[in-house]
Amino acid sequence: MNDTKNIIAISGKQYSGKDTVAELLLKYMPEYKRIGIGDAIKIKLAEQKGISLNEIYNNKHLYREELIRLGNWGRSISPDYWLNNLTGFSNIIVPDLRMVYEMEYFKSKGAILLRVEASFETRSKRGVIVSNQDATETSLDNYNKWDYIIENNSTYEYLDDKVQKLAEAILHRNY
Repeated sequence: MNDTKNIIAISGKQYSGKDTVAELLLKYMPEYKRIGIGDAIKIKLAEQKGISLNEIYNNKHLYREELIRLGNWGRSISPDYWLNNLTGFSNIIVPDLRMVYEMEYFKSKGAILLRVEASFETRSKRGVIVSNQDATETSLDNYNKWDYIIENNSTYEYLDDKVQKLAEAILHRNY
């Protein structure tokens, strides 16, 4: 077994369906949990303040400045500080990877790299596309080290079927 701790790292453009794929994976892989990069900061703040994570999620506006300060503090120690915090967990799905260095980091930890693809037309129907040329949207356009790619241009039911098959493939994979 690599240093993986069973991590599934998901990438995709805005409205491609990253969170939906993560939710569906959780349906078929209930021993996993979803933890985004931003969640690592929230978890740390909750621990520091002795409050529940739900308190932060439900009142994010009250904790926003502290979250920003804590996030910056971690990145001042190391650019990988929050990524390192995530790899301390086992059986996680990280649904919000945007940059090449994030993918390479998780690849080095033995994570399964998953790309969710959807056409611009499909994504535009799901929401308002903003900052389409930002590095967080384009950095992984030519990345080619994916373990799996899921096309998400059809119905929810079609996606559900694809994700179920993917979950079965992942669960039967030898680590």
